[in-house]
Amino acid sequence: MTTPTATVATTARLARLVEEVRAVVDRGLPPDLTAYLVGERLAPHLGASDLLTPAQREGDPERYRQHILHAERDGGFSIVALVWLPGQRTSIHDHVAWCVTGVHQGEEHERRYRLVSDGLAARLVATQDVVNRQGEVCGFAPPGDIHRVWNGGDGKAISLHIYGADISRLGSSVRRVYENPTDEQ
Repeated sequence: MTTPTATVATTARLARLVEEVRAVVDRGLPPDLTAYLVGERLAPHLGASDLLTPAQREGDPERYRQHILHAERDGGFSIVALVWLPGQRTSIHDHVAWCVTGVHQGEEHERRYRLVSDGLAARLVATQDVVNRQGEVCGFAPPGDIHRVWNGGDGKAISLHIYGADISRLGSSVRRVYENPTDEQ
């Protein structure tokens, strides 16, 4: 988990994105449909040079860096930029709410998992490896949102994450952290 970095500067493009997301969230649709529609609104903004300020593109040499770009006053959603230097990764985790992720720069690697039980114990099983490239969007809603994300490229990666929760209050979108499965390095 990273320490959130609150950012107060907003670009005109980011303000438009906030309005577009608000219009979707205010419809009160089911989480999976909300995530899908929010993803459609996010996609056209990815890669635009006027979306983030220079400060919102800054990484941290120790761990991936979280910049909170917007948190809706009623807690309905948050927009966060995550900046990943090469090799930086998350723990295996799931989330408190629906989430949409779009790659703004570089690429983000993701391993998805499923929790299986034999009646006595539960364990994680890797189900899919995905490489999300600049401009690509994916979304999910709990349950079934267990994954690990990392920058497997040679340069900086930046992704925008829109969560159905107030990350400025929670500090993170992570609900639970899971132990490494035995079949993974």
